[in-house]
Amino acid sequence: MNKILVIEDEQLVRENILERLQAEDFDTISATNGLVGVQMARAHRPDLIICDVMMPELDGHGVLMALRQDPITATTPFIFLTAKADKVDLRQGMELGADDYLTKPFTKAELLGAIAARLKIKAVLTQQSEQKLTELRKSITHALPQELLSPLMEVFSFTQTLIEDCTSLKPHEILETAQDINNAAVHLQRVVENFIMYAQIELLATNSEEVKALSYCHTHDPSAIIAELTTQKAKQYRRKADLIIEEVVDTTVWIARQDLKKVVEELIDNAFKFSEAGTPVHIKATQSDEHYRLWITNYGPTMTPEQVNSIGAYTRFERKVYEQQGLGLGLVIAKRLTELHSGQLTIQSPSDSQTTVCVALRC
Repeated sequence: MNKILVIEDEQLVRENILERLQAEDFDTISATNGLVGVQMARAHRPDLIICDVMMPELDGHGVLMALRQDPITATTPFIFLTAKADKVDLRQGMELGADDYLTKPFTKAELLGAIAARLKIKAVLTQQSEQKLTELRKSITHALPQELLSPLMEVFSFTQTLIEDCTSLKPHEILETAQDINNAAVHLQRVVENFIMYAQIELLATNSEEVKALSYCHTHDPSAIIAELTTQKAKQYRRKADLIIEEVVDTTVWIARQDLKKVVEELIDNAFKFSEAGTPVHIKATQSDEHYRLWITNYGPTMTPEQVNSIGAYTRFERKVYEQQGLGLGLVIAKRLTELHSGQLTIQSPSDSQTTVCVALRC
């Protein structure tokens, strides 16, 4: 049974609406003004809200603004009731996020029709989210064992060497084998962390309330994050001389700090991983047209258009996709995180030996 909240200060109108809805077997709750309505919406989480525009305490526009800023109610279908039908008033409500308008007086058929249309759209979105979750479960179940197996086999092989040849190995050989084991363990840790993060991202993407909340996340010092992570990666790959930071401007970008770190880390790691030592890795960050753009260029094997397009297959962990040179789950994660924050990640390979990744974020 769908629950509907009616926010209306006129008693006769409110009772009339409630009576009509109850006759159609809706679960109803009501509020006599906007302030109470906001509290009721947060407490009861209705499936749909019907709200008058002109009210004391807090008008309908104020109610809608408050609810759209709250992750709990950000996507709840919202229908305005109004005696005003001028274009300016309608436009204001729609820009705030209203789903529909009913102009007083309205018929029972108009009321029920508007409700049915909004609930149908909500049901379709819910079904799509559930389908994505099902696909995600299948993908992870199929692919995770395969990805864990490779580094595990490396650990097994190196430890077997230590066990079988422990009496004949020289100290420097033991040290080298231990380093190989450590590298395999780090690889395994990264695989597990990325799979967990990918699953979390896809789960979050099915929750419109959480996605809405992301739009309020921001980072004040992207240049510091970029400088720190690029330097760390250059040191890790022993290529500090290859790192060229051309220009990095600073501003406030609309992305969560931890997500920006993950995006930069994965893209910088790919830039070094898929280019040869002695070739430059260029970093540049600029601001224009209300967007902050991070450019990362390396001079290694390029990506074909088919490889670039395959990054969009988020829920398919096919080895032929992300084990190709330049394509990793980290790149998919970077793209998804960027898009969840209303940004865009693009890849260009204009020559046989150059690849540029650009991340554009709101600022």
